[in-house]
Amino acid sequence: MTEERDGGAVPPPRARQRKQVLLRLDPAMHDALARWAGDELRSTNAQIDYILRRALQEAGRLPKETRPHPRRGRPPREE
Repeated sequence: MTEERDGGAVPPPRARQRKQVLLRLDPAMHDALARWAGDELRSTNAQIDYILRRALQEAGRLPKETRPHPRRGRPPREE
């Protein structure tokens, strides 16, 4: 259930939303990340998310309540 506020829908207060983060990168690093993302058919943002999740998991610091990473590719066909 959503409320209408200032002309837009507002999600329920307990809905978990993805956080937005401003990230400043060296241009050469960004270019390298963008190429790597393209090689794996991901957006640069999705590649950064993937790398951070993997690093947290390897360090044993990935929170248990973290949602699984979204599957790549098209969603399954509805029959």
